[in-house]
Amino acid sequence: MPDAAQDLARWIPRLLAAWRAARGGASGGGARGPDPRERRDPRWRRDRRGPPDRREPPRGARPPPDTLLPAELREVGAAVARLSRGLTRERELAGARYMDEERLLGAYLLFYWPVSYLQARGTISELPARPRSVLDLGSGPGPMAFAALDAGAAEVVAADRSARALATARALAAAAGEPLGTREWNPAKGRPLAEVAPGRRFDLVTMGHVLNELFPGPDADARRAALLEEALALVAPGGSLLVVEPALRDTSRALLRVRDLLVARGVAVRAPCLFRGACPALLRETDWCHAERAIEPPPLVAQLGRAAGLRKEAVKMSYLVLAPKGAPWARPPPGRVFRVVSEPLPSKGRLRYMGCGPEGRVGLSLQEKHVTEANRRFASLLRGDVVEVTGGEPRGDGVALGAASEVKVLAPAGRPVPAGDG
Repeated sequence: MPDAAQDLARWIPRLLAAWRAARGGASGGGARGPDPRERRDPRWRRDRRGPPDRREPPRGARPPPDTLLPAELREVGAAVARLSRGLTRERELAGARYMDEERLLGAYLLFYWPVSYLQARGTISELPARPRSVLDLGSGPGPMAFAALDAGAAEVVAADRSARALATARALAAAAGEPLGTREWNPAKGRPLAEVAPGRRFDLVTMGHVLNELFPGPDADARRAALLEEALALVAPGGSLLVVEPALRDTSRALLRVRDLLVARGVAVRAPCLFRGACPALLRETDWCHAERAIEPPPLVAQLGRAAGLRKEAVKMSYLVLAPKGAPWARPPPGRVFRVVSEPLPSKGRLRYMGCGPEGRVGLSLQEKHVTEANRRFASLLRGDVVEVTGGEPRGDGVALGAASEVKVLAPAGRPVPAGDG
């Protein structure tokens, strides 16, 4: 995602400036000095000879626009670690109003905002047409909203229950000179979703990391499916609903269950699914489905990741792109087509992937002794690539490719799948 990475690099100084302004670090044009513990630490007394990321600027100097100072790094790194535990491990923050807490909103802004931005760019790029009008539900401080603007949208409305997060989104829009409307939307109030934008329909409606935090309980799947049906009613003909969720096993499987409910009601999936029936990844409790895009994280994200004990070498997410009700499924490309839904699974003398296509979820394998120029591409496939294979034979639970097989990439991960004839 080279273009997205370049666009994101322009946001980093704005994110830092917005965070510093919110915490008061920008008042008077300077940075906060080290706290008393730092002053007692001999490392700070020789900071001008130390590494750049351990130095405090001279009193009154402006802080660097794209990196954190040592005191800032410790503060935000601790908040990122807390947010990670609360959303991806212990999950006690899922559904909580963490965006209203200054430190957690700051952690989100500086670490998870860039990640969510890249997730949005890596999925909006799969849409069959560039959206011009976008509604971002559960927007927080707007990573998906601004990703849509950078991808070519002309009008974006961000809706969230957190006034603090929406104020941050407006500050970012002002700094970037971007058109952004904001609305309050609190799904807990049970108001019709259409009230967010009365009489409007949008080319794209997005929901980033929202669904998994709503409606806990035994009827969660049904209530989430009902909400997505409401959201689909706000999609213009030819448009899409994009739902992005964490790539955790539980959140991914929950999204797949909601997918199945919607598919049973006649909703077509534009991406990533090529299979039109009940999701085969739900057959075994150990399976789930997620996407992955390799990235070079921005220095700020890498800096915070090291401080919080987190690594971001790839952007991972579970996602669905849904068509408005009544729209047909896209016709798949001709031939035997699969989307790669696993990482490479090497074994002695053989390479294997899991693929999912119109015929379902199957294993695809190729022995080293059968590698030829026509199938050599198999060894470098990425999760999310859509491929056509020829010359395979049934073998166990999958398809074994041979020396006569050909492998062709029809759509790299993150790109639209070419439609079939008819």
